Amino acid sequence: MDRVRDGISASPGIVIGPARVLHMDAPPVPHGGIIPQEQVEAEVERFYEACNWAKEEIRQLREHTRVELGEVEAQIFDPQLLMLEDVDLVGSTAEYIRKNFLTAERAFEWRVLEWETRWSHTTHPMVLDKLNDLADVQARVLRRLLGVTEPDLALHEQGEGIILVARDLTPSLAAQLDSSRVIGLATDSGTRTSHSSILARSQKVPSVVSLGSLSEEVRTGDELILDGRAGRVIIHPTEEEKEAYRVRDFQTREWEQELLLLARLDAVTLDGARIALRANIDLPGEAGAARAHGAEGIGLFRTEFLVVGRNAVPGEDEQYAAYRKVLEAFPEEPVVIRTYDLGGDKFPAFLHMPKEENPFLGWRAIRVCLDEPRLFRAQLRALLRAGQHGDLRIMLPLVNDIAEVEATRRMIDECVKELEAEGHGTIGGYSLGAMIETPAAAITAPELSRHVDFFSVGTNDLVQYTLAVDRGNSRLAKLYNSFHPAVVRLLKVIADAGDDAGLEVSVCGELAAHPLGAFLLIGLGVDSLSVGPSALAEIKKVIRSVSQARAKEAAAESLTASTPDEVESILAEHMGDDLDLSLFTGSWNVSRRD
Repeated sequence: MDRVRDGISASPGIVIGPARVLHMDAPPVPHGGIIPQEQVEAEVERFYEACNWAKEEIRQLREHTRVELGEVEAQIFDPQLLMLEDVDLVGSTAEYIRKNFLTAERAFEWRVLEWETRWSHTTHPMVLDKLNDLADVQARVLRRLLGVTEPDLALHEQGEGIILVARDLTPSLAAQLDSSRVIGLATDSGTRTSHSSILARSQKVPSVVSLGSLSEEVRTGDELILDGRAGRVIIHPTEEEKEAYRVRDFQTREWEQELLLLARLDAVTLDGARIALRANIDLPGEAGAARAHGAEGIGLFRTEFLVVGRNAVPGEDEQYAAYRKVLEAFPEEPVVIRTYDLGGDKFPAFLHMPKEENPFLGWRAIRVCLDEPRLFRAQLRALLRAGQHGDLRIMLPLVNDIAEVEATRRMIDECVKELEAEGHGTIGGYSLGAMIETPAAAITAPELSRHVDFFSVGTNDLVQYTLAVDRGNSRLAKLYNSFHPAVVRLLKVIADAGDDAGLEVSVCGELAAHPLGAFLLIGLGVDSLSVGPSALAEIKKVIRSVSQARAKEAAAESLTASTPDEVESILAEHMGDDLDLSLFTGSWNVSRRD
């Protein structure tokens, strides 16, 4: 067993303590499960009673979370309530009971399995959240049907705090933890943006997720070091390791205090160059946190939360409300909203996505939107309506062809005429940009620049497509490197094309959240960086600690490098001793898995 396990940082902090291994799987359903025909309706009623009981339990948990943590965190439980009202899940289970003479628990188990199968082909964080919510609902309903008592989550044992180790954390478990007893969380699976991770951060419990088979290898009582900032767990640490991490914890706390002060300061280099620093968000409720962390607008608002895992196209009014909420949070700053980036690993149930040999090179992003005008027009109409409340910038993902931009503009023009005719007032004031994510788009950026209002570089996909390396393949992780010379040279082409055309060039991929990456991008002439809210202060620290002139020298030299290691060495040398890179979260090393 490896003593050192690396995963994904989900909530910062360093703790040392004994493990408490917790298994929270749904109770097993007994074999058989066939009932006499005359008992069918009674069984259906028993199932509905269990669902209603589960809804009430979740409502109470939601209220508890609202009081203790806030409304945004409480909304995490809304998807579970919607599942228990979903005709496809609940109604179909009742039909299984009636048609197949199944017990309620057996029928529900079957229906949940079908839902899991529908979503299991993707590793997208939003879909994983749906699966986690479904598992939470399944366990709660089955425990009611089988008469199994709810697990005791109080952890009443006296003594030092424990580090909870589990296969995964459901939102219910995360919301009910006693943070005075649970000092850390370590899970085999999960993502940084999962509902349980959000709840852990809200409770300030250091957490590391995606640790593989840790819960099967660790025993209750084993001593652990959990570094929630670097995403690492050490099993049976030595005294030297414990002392080193205590020192690191002290240094990190001092660093975090400094970062808190940066939120109100401008993102300006030592020689006076201003770099727009914006936030990447997944949900409307995250806009407030982005502003609190010092964001100067939103550089990437992913809209897939509206459709992934849903059985029906979201209504225009629902979309409008979501977009308006973010625009009103930043009434004076730009808000870049990306149109649906579907396909690849994001499959809404209502689209019936075709099975493809290589979905990341298939029907996805702008290709899907243009082929599904009903879906796209509803989104564009909602965006245009919301644009009346701020500086709206519409961004098209995976643009490869000027014709894709022209087709979108025609559709937008039609939507504007419709909205004005319907009495929505004068529609205008929006910008239309392209997300540069492929070598084709990068190389043709000078031509593309004549048809858009801004560029935003998605380095995650740009690296993947340039290097022919699947960013989700852990076996190829060492080959996925944002500092590859080919990537650096493509970034230079994009930045120069934007500068020549007078367009703003932003980077919203993981490279922008890397201290060396931010330094490189400043040197290449990128105007704006967009990162997750938790990384804003750190990247602002980088911006305020370097000079643009020095960054330009480093970038120019990097363009002559022949290996990724050489690029990183050049950048690190030019940054000098102003920054201790070991204090950064290290999230850039694992975000491609998130």
